[in-house]
Amino acid sequence: MKNILVTGGAGYIGSHTTVELLESGYNVICVDNFSNSSEKVFDVINDLTGKQCTWYNVDVCNIEELNKIVAAHDVNCAVHFAGYKAVGESVEFPLMYYQNNINSTLSLCEVCLKNNVRSIIFSSSATVYGPPQYLPLDEKHSLSATNPYGNCKLFIEQILKDVNVAHPALNIALLRYFNPVGAHGSYRLGERPKGIPNNLMPYICQTALGVRQELRIFGNDYDTIDGTGVRDFIHVVDLAKGHVAAIKKMEADPGCFVYNLGTGNGTSVLELVNTFMEVNGVDVPYVIASRRVGDIAACWANPEAAKEHLGWEAQYTIEDMVRDSWEAQKALGVCT
Repeated sequence: MKNILVTGGAGYIGSHTTVELLESGYNVICVDNFSNSSEKVFDVINDLTGKQCTWYNVDVCNIEELNKIVAAHDVNCAVHFAGYKAVGESVEFPLMYYQNNINSTLSLCEVCLKNNVRSIIFSSSATVYGPPQYLPLDEKHSLSATNPYGNCKLFIEQILKDVNVAHPALNIALLRYFNPVGAHGSYRLGERPKGIPNNLMPYICQTALGVRQELRIFGNDYDTIDGTGVRDFIHVVDLAKGHVAAIKKMEADPGCFVYNLGTGNGTSVLELVNTFMEVNGVDVPYVIASRRVGDIAACWANPEAAKEHLGWEAQYTIEDMVRDSWEAQKALGVCT
């Protein structure tokens, strides 16, 4: 039995991954400071899985407390989700992002090395590719970033690569996510941000609920199928399963790896909104606004490396994603 540490385990992706880990037979120890989540999530996780997830209200930057937890539980692998994640906020408060996201990673690395943890999986992002030079994006594409959030992901990837060179016994998996949406099939877990959403899907859901007056679509003059931006939307359960696959890969074949986790399909913002309305039978009032600075026309993954080496492939459709997002939003309500 393997003991897995999950940082940011109460968050959107962290909570879904914790469920998949527990259901795959792992012991899970979560740490979270609940800055954008709730400890009640763990009651739901335990109820859904029939298993006990151990959790601590601890900031990952607190190296002393983190060390006590890792040492006490004989952790084999750390899955690192903890960190600030809003692009716009990162532009406004860059120092806050660099201090928190990078320092938490440095803290985790020190603790893992001290306690002989075998593997770290990092939740990276397609933002590390910068403006696409070609599509679909594969792992060989050049790297860059256009905002502090993306820079944090890029810097942390390099830190972890350097740590692996110096300490090859510590395996590293860098998983580059595309655009997670959807929710657990019970509709008891989902994306439930505090305040104004930073991501598209919760904004669509809250507009459909009437919490928001209208959805703003930023730009309809891109060189795409309908002029709106195109992205690779992936169901959060597929994404969570990718982490289980990465753990199994490192158990059998250690090293330092980089994999895209996406569907390989591009869907425009307008296509997503129209599919949401059609599948769920609800209206989503929207207006077209000016392009946002830094946005790109299109971005989607080449996921072939993950398919070949992890035995992982996305299973859920866009219709599944919009249905599950809406049902979970109705069931969970809106954070106030």
